[in-house]
Amino acid sequence: MSTERPDNDVTGTRRRRSPLVVASVAAAVLLTGGGAAYWASNTPGEAAPGLLPDPGTGSPPRLSLDAPADGSPSSPPQGIAPGEPDPHGGGAVYRASGELPDGPDEAAVHRATGTVTSAEVARLAKALGLAGTPRADGTAWKVGSDGDGSGPFLRVTKQAPGTWTFARYAAGGSDACESPKTCAKQDRTPASGSPVSEKAAEAAAAPVLKAVGQDGAALDADQLMGSVRVVNADPVVGGLPTYGWSTGIQVGAGGEIVGGSGHLKGLEKGDSYPVTGADDALKQLNAESRRAARSGAGDCATPEPLEGDPSAPKGDCGRTPPATTMTVDGARFGLAAQYADGEQILVPSWLFSVEPAEGGPGSTVVQVAVDPDHLAPENTSPAPEPTKDPQGKGPRPLSYSADGRTLEVTFWGGVCSTYAARATEDGSTVRVTVTESKPDPGKACIMIAKELTRTVTLDEPLDGRKVVDAGTGEPVPRG
Repeated sequence: MSTERPDNDVTGTRRRRSPLVVASVAAAVLLTGGGAAYWASNTPGEAAPGLLPDPGTGSPPRLSLDAPADGSPSSPPQGIAPGEPDPHGGGAVYRASGELPDGPDEAAVHRATGTVTSAEVARLAKALGLAGTPRADGTAWKVGSDGDGSGPFLRVTKQAPGTWTFARYAAGGSDACESPKTCAKQDRTPASGSPVSEKAAEAAAAPVLKAVGQDGAALDADQLMGSVRVVNADPVVGGLPTYGWSTGIQVGAGGEIVGGSGHLKGLEKGDSYPVTGADDALKQLNAESRRAARSGAGDCATPEPLEGDPSAPKGDCGRTPPATTMTVDGARFGLAAQYADGEQILVPSWLFSVEPAEGGPGSTVVQVAVDPDHLAPENTSPAPEPTKDPQGKGPRPLSYSADGRTLEVTFWGGVCSTYAARATEDGSTVRVTVTESKPDPGKACIMIAKELTRTVTLDEPLDGRKVVDAGTGEPVPRG
């Protein structure tokens, strides 16, 4: 991974991170019930995930990006990063305030491959000030206290990209103490007081960023959560800025690291593709925005009614919502996270800086820069959708792992919903249910699923009892 700083921001100034983006980073840090793992199997001799052979041309295989399951434009819709809501709604029209750059002739995709080793986890744990030896548990590595509420605790998925989450202090929920007396002896909250300075927070985060190979990342430490300052780091890969591959590190008022999340595996350079200039990319972005607006106009049983027709149905049936004009005041060529066959990769993209609307925050809007002739038709079978039980109560458990009274349940879930797991027990069986809370209907969300894990604290250790899906009665396999 390169340690170069990005130098291709045509605005000539460093752009502050949108609050919309930092909110998602903070959520990833705080909601440490389970890390997401993105990967697809790759059999020797086959094309890598997301790539389709293009025989006889001598060119790299066409890049096959996942399309959302709802048929909207390629991930992410309207250029919003995976899992981010669209801050402008459908039908935005983007207009450049000045001349936009041409960019390079070609650029490479990057992906994380392989599995995380115990030594890599130990290096990260040491940088976090966490004592203990990494232990393998199902699909993850773990260091620290797990399930007794004492904290601190680090969890790293074994498969690339090695998603990791860290919490120094227990946050309640399923991470319960063995007894009230045990809880009372523990300091379970970060120190209060004034936040440390941005410089001090960046210094505290430096060893962690070095441990994950991001010591050359572009840093933004202006986010505050009470007395905690968050250092958001966007790695620079091959000399290019990135979007959607951030590391977030929370620094408490005492200068200690109290939480964090990111990716542990380094990125490797893949095939290079011809890329478009920023002007052409902006045209593609507007075309996708128009298609999204038309698709959101609503279903009608008849053609769009004539104005003034008294028999016309009420409401907005068949009518495209009015467009909102957004001003683009700069563009950088970089790499943005996309999905290909369920695997998260970094793809050459234009990162457009959009001026705030009506005094709101500025934002970054992303458009894939790979020449359309080198993109495969949209993949209509992306990562698995959440598997529901027959009664539609929620996703079905895929596997479990157990350690004492701690039961970890793994399943597929959407990136914008929130999930919880619970269990009912008897002497021979543990019945597991996963429930889903969907986002607000008005919130835009990409239809991509990811593997999730939620933790349940049992009344008694599993001790040979069967684990079954409460909705179907079918056994849940051990992960």
